[in-house]
Amino acid sequence: MRVLVFRHVPHEHLGRIEPELARRGIGIDYADLYRTSVAAPEPSRYDGLIAMGGPMSVNDKLPWLDREAGWIAEAIKAGRPVLGVCLGAQLIAKALGASVYPNPVKEIGWFEISLTAEAAEDRLFAGAGPQETVFQWHGETFDLPREACWLASSTACPHQAFRFGHSTYALQFHLEVTPEMIADWCTQDAACGEQREIQAPIDKTRNAVRLAALAHQVFGRWCDSLEIRSPHH
Repeated sequence: MRVLVFRHVPHEHLGRIEPELARRGIGIDYADLYRTSVAAPEPSRYDGLIAMGGPMSVNDKLPWLDREAGWIAEAIKAGRPVLGVCLGAQLIAKALGASVYPNPVKEIGWFEISLTAEAAEDRLFAGAGPQETVFQWHGETFDLPREACWLASSTACPHQAFRFGHSTYALQFHLEVTPEMIADWCTQDAACGEQREIQAPIDKTRNAVRLAALAHQVFGRWCDSLEIRSPHH
């Protein structure tokens, strides 16, 4: 069993998703389409797709990003599990016909999200608290796609997570980050200007223990959806 992971910049990698895949013996191939020298993969050969974050917008005129959105749409239509984080969540929304646009404010750092009543019954989120403090780094948001199940919101950004069908999940927030990843992101050139817009330095460890537990639950259960589907694939 293998998943294809769309990475958009080197430092936005699987993070805490990777050990959940490894525990289940699920193989990983990265598709770095932003590198022009990289050969295009064949997504239909994989049991699932994961789309990570990145500093670009789904509305940027980037042919490789449009190609990725098309592959995500095909995987969803075929019923293969898909997981999107931040930019990846926005790509899922776009693939499902929803609009992606600037959020009124940027969310950078730790923010509280509220889980919906539907999330309490959701296979991935059941058992999580009605409010959770998660890590965010985004300036755009998306409309909720038609027939999607709304799972989470925040004060500044109503659409924080949704499920489409049984095994497609879009998360605007970053459950995958470790303190080391947050520290690394803060050193990246693309992040320096954005950090000047926040009021205080980012505490990379503020809610790291709880975030790790939530990541183990959510990503572990999503990985289980690969195993459930695999015998019929």
